[in-house]
Amino acid sequence: MRILNGSDLAGFIKERQAHQVRGLIQAHHITPHLAIVQTVHTPVIDTYVGLKQKYGADIQVTVTPHVVDQADALATIQKLNADPAVHGIIVQLPVADPAQTDQLVNAVDPAKDVDGLGQDPAFDPATPTAINWLLAGYNVELRQKNIVVVGQGRLVGAPLAKLFRDSGLSVKTADASTEDLAALTRQADILITATGKPGLITSDMIKPNAVVVDAGVATDAGKIVGDLAADVRERNDLIMTPQKGGVGPLTVCSLFENVIEAARRSVR
Repeated sequence: MRILNGSDLAGFIKERQAHQVRGLIQAHHITPHLAIVQTVHTPVIDTYVGLKQKYGADIQVTVTPHVVDQADALATIQKLNADPAVHGIIVQLPVADPAQTDQLVNAVDPAKDVDGLGQDPAFDPATPTAINWLLAGYNVELRQKNIVVVGQGRLVGAPLAKLFRDSGLSVKTADASTEDLAALTRQADILITATGKPGLITSDMIKPNAVVVDAGVATDAGKIVGDLAADVRERNDLIMTPQKGGVGPLTVCSLFENVIEAARRSVR
């Protein structure tokens, strides 16, 4: 089995970003600043907010969580939009009332929408970019391949399919409720799953020698898990992401790439 180890790639990117931030601080006295608007606590959300805070501290980017009731989230976003010291804003999903998701993410100033989730973002979404970096970093050829993306959520599946199609690639999409999902996934040379349903993708759903990227995130017995069943990891013929350290580290890198660029644009 060949492992697509995002942690290894992330180390090089993080070192470059730290150098870029030092340059902004020294040349322009600007410290990039990311604000996180959070309305709920779950183990997954708290873990990822903590990772962002640690990563920011490591490369000298300020990260400030704003934990608020959802009734106050819109006013918080508007205040952060008006603050010139804040370069990037993300609404940590899911929010307490998912019906208001569109309203909140679209309220973020496009120039500060470093998650790329609003109607007219100035930046590409972090996780799809991370998946693209991961595949490129391991020289995975995408052209003339059968690509299947399982999961059509706004964070990963939908923007990833769009990113691939905009690059001229042929992509088939599905989700956990797709009829005869296994028949579709067995066609995939490159299978990317991001449903947040633990164990959805089993070994018999994957063709020999496929490339498999697990970008699903859920909790099972208090642990963060992906979409792949345990029997998938018993295969020796696949090129795949590990249980930990696959897409996640590069997603954090991609987010901070956007924050640093937003700070750089504020100089210009």
